[in-house]
Amino acid sequence: MINFIILLNILVYGLWFLLDLKFMYLNFLVSTSHLQAGYYWTLVTSVFSHNMFFHLLINMFILRGFGSVILSVLRLRRFVTFYLVAGVFGSLGHCFASTFFLGDSSLPALGASGAISGLLVLFSLLFPREKLLLFGIIPVPALFGALLFIGMDIFGLITQMKGSGLPIGHGAHLGGAIFGMIYFAVLKMKRTYYSTE
Repeated sequence: MINFIILLNILVYGLWFLLDLKFMYLNFLVSTSHLQAGYYWTLVTSVFSHNMFFHLLINMFILRGFGSVILSVLRLRRFVTFYLVAGVFGSLGHCFASTFFLGDSSLPALGASGAISGLLVLFSLLFPREKLLLFGIIPVPALFGALLFIGMDIFGLITQMKGSGLPIGHGAHLGGAIFGMIYFAVLKMKRTYYSTE
């Protein structure tokens, strides 16, 4: 399944160079304006859409590493559901942040980053003492690393609200991260419930 998701992302990346850009903008970018115009499917299609190679490479590298572990924990059906819903939360997070914090409902976004953030947060909550390589170099406990990434996204969003910052979808990252936390809480409650039977 991980390989299939990666392949799907590569195929959509190729479409950016093969198809009409207007078609891609309308169908593979998500924004509040798109949703208001009825392009609801972009909540999902944008999650599999990248038009910069480095963006695709980083997201797929993280998906390969952490997604494989989460897949082994959740199994196929729950993993697919988790990944898609985390991606949708990321899309909604971007729309919410761009509309209410940045004041631009037409600001588009694309990429798997929301779903990836959900995976990272869920991994960090399930395995808090496992090591993450911060910036690919510094080993830190997974939970600390996840909290640091969330803090960086909050700071990045605040910076964007002040009119500066990098063109990064911090709202999408935070949306996916929130779903990762929600899913972990539900998973923990279910496990506690079943253990008392």
